[in-house]
Amino acid sequence: MKKTSINIQNRKAHFEYELLDEYTAGLALLGTEIKSIRGSKASIAESFCQIKDGELYVINMYIAEYQFGTHANHNSRRERKLLLKNSELRKLKRKLKESALTVIPKRLFINEKGLAKLQIFLAKGKKIYDKRDVIRKREMKIQSASALKYR
Repeated sequence: MKKTSINIQNRKAHFEYELLDEYTAGLALLGTEIKSIRGSKASIAESFCQIKDGELYVINMYIAEYQFGTHANHNSRRERKLLLKNSELRKLKRKLKESALTVIPKRLFINEKGLAKLQIFLAKGKKIYDKRDVIRKREMKIQSASALKYR
């Protein structure tokens, strides 16, 4: 079987949120979903995680319908269950109740065993002035690099 590196990222996550704790969770997927992921036909840009009925679910994650699927093809934006250890799930529940934190997916990948994994972070939303500060620092870094380049 040909091994390809699947690495689908949420690039805005680092800009929009202050990332605190990292977890790696498995995904409960259907057969056509894993085939679409292996074809890099997925997006986690607008997705977030939520606890429902004592379980953690990723919501609004897009996995394109499998091209060769039949009537048993999956819904592209369905809620997907995340598989975590009970201790990690309890820790997440406790931290989410305490403060204004959220759980966001940062990276979707396939591990060496061929299983789909989702790297999730416990995160705190940044304020507008924090985002402006990040942009200002990035622009200053670019300007200083270009000034050194032309000396």
